[in-house]
Amino acid sequence: MEMLSLELFGNSLLQWATATGTALLAVIALLILFRFIRTRLTIFARKTDGTLDDALAAAMRATHFWFIAAVALLGGVQFLHLPAQLESIISHVFTLALIIQAGLWAHAAISGLLSGYLARQRHLDANGVTTTSILCFIAQVALWSLVVLMLLDNLGFDVTTLVASLGIGGVAVALAAQNILGDMFASIAIALDQPVVIGDFIVVGELTGTVERIGLKTTHLRSLSGEAIVLSNSDLVNSRIRNYKRMSERRVVFGFGVTYDTPPDKLRNIPVVVERIIGPDPLTRFDRAHFATFGASALEFEVVYHVKSPDYGQFMDIQQRINLELIDAFQASGIEFAFPTQTVHLVTPADAIQ
Repeated sequence: MEMLSLELFGNSLLQWATATGTALLAVIALLILFRFIRTRLTIFARKTDGTLDDALAAAMRATHFWFIAAVALLGGVQFLHLPAQLESIISHVFTLALIIQAGLWAHAAISGLLSGYLARQRHLDANGVTTTSILCFIAQVALWSLVVLMLLDNLGFDVTTLVASLGIGGVAVALAAQNILGDMFASIAIALDQPVVIGDFIVVGELTGTVERIGLKTTHLRSLSGEAIVLSNSDLVNSRIRNYKRMSERRVVFGFGVTYDTPPDKLRNIPVVVERIIGPDPLTRFDRAHFATFGASALEFEVVYHVKSPDYGQFMDIQQRINLELIDAFQASGIEFAFPTQTVHLVTPADAIQ
């Protein structure tokens, strides 16, 4: 009993033992509790299609041991009589740890929300993927800006003065980096207005390619020949964009010519033959076929039809089939395709004959 009554820094050994035991038990209990919650949330998130449980599971995985130790330490010191200054320091340390851990929880929750959404919607909603990615990044920047301000405020800095100073400095930085900021705001415009999204096949001026990535400053395209094309978001927003992926159907105009010696009855039958070839295909909608004009070396026909798919490969397959069947039909009917020819008539003057 005398040993337990000995004092160390104003507290008996019994109080120190109680405080230490409480801290250790708190560490063990909190580790078990957080691990149980994390495991259950992870299992539940894998079984459901919701994104909220993904965010909660990611947040629990972001819990660090130093935060658990800080909570246990705060619980243990409640059994001790400490100087007011030391209690204030411990309280501030715990508050700082709580702010940082809360920031890590929120950051992980935002990342988990994005990861869950991308896993479920990447092949279904490219618009939502692009918008969510950029908005999540903006949310994380705003989150850590708030965390830093709260940390500085708890450390005794005058946050109001700091924010005012940052505002003045921000104007100078904005003027110096206006191109970069312009690209960043352009990325927000792309995310909200969605002129293009990941996976779109677009034409921007002389550039052609599939959108692979939309970043804060640049957009990356993959050209048809395979190389990567990188252009600034400002250039993309300020350009005229032709987005072929959003085309619901493709209008096709093509022509061909037949020889001038083709009989009139066969000329009248050509539009019928063309419609018979194009019409039955479920992926096409026939529009018209006409004898359009008298060419320099051919009687020229113009055909218009629609392909009920934006896929370029399907369009080329259909056009190839039409061309081959036209060749077969014309050969069977004795109609010849025209090709550039020139006829020269030689006239001999009468005087030269004499």
